[in-house]
Amino acid sequence: MFWTAPKVERHEPTFKSQERQAFEEWLDYHRATLLFKCSGLTSAQLKERSATPSPLSLLGLVRHMTEVERWWFRMHADQQRLEFPYDPLQIGADFNELEAADAKGNIEAYLSEIQAAKKAVADKALDQNVPSRRDHSKTMNIRWIYLHMIEEYARHNGHADLLRERIDGQVGD
Repeated sequence: MFWTAPKVERHEPTFKSQERQAFEEWLDYHRATLLFKCSGLTSAQLKERSATPSPLSLLGLVRHMTEVERWWFRMHADQQRLEFPYDPLQIGADFNELEAADAKGNIEAYLSEIQAAKKAVADKALDQNVPSRRDHSKTMNIRWIYLHMIEEYARHNGHADLLRERIDGQVGD
């Protein structure tokens, strides 16, 4: 029997909430949406590329977002000194090096990174400023990181929607 990505339960964000709660709920909704697009697919299906020459795949998106979660929440917001799990030496390994990738393990790593990201910012105020890891002359606040992450997921979930439709015809949010 083939492994398939597990089913995902998504929760709609509440209509009336405080700012921090709204950011967390919308980010969790987008995180769940990415996994929803993967649910029920086999490892091979998750590795299917969109179209030549693009390296885009659902598993590549999961791996990419694992690194994005780490980059913004742990490496920026919490100033942790970490390496990227898929791209320690090169850009693009999260998308390109999928042949031997363990889809189940990659999804588990993604879920673990989300928990670590939540922990990294749990005690930080939205107005707290943190230095950029690329350009230390620039700073951003935790609010900006949340907004950027929601934007990043929204863009990539659009990609995921098209990828899923190409794989098995499933459409929807």
